[in-house]
Amino acid sequence: MTNTQTHRLWVAHNETGTGVGTIQQDGDVYTVRMLGRDEPAGTYPSMEVAKNALFSQLKPGSAWPEFREH
Repeated sequence: MTNTQTHRLWVAHNETGTGVGTIQQDGDVYTVRMLGRDEPAGTYPSMEVAKNALFSQLKPGSAWPEFREH
């Protein structure tokens, strides 16, 4: 039996198209990193929770980012 691990990456872009953070999927967990910070913002059990966590790290009044898979 083959055991495969899923690795995917999404970049979050603000309304001007500037990258603000990333979400990396490693298997069943999603790690949020904000651009310009050394430490991850957290690890989450689903993409939707990770998106909300990333959004919560943005300045108040920020628009919902666009997530593009890379």
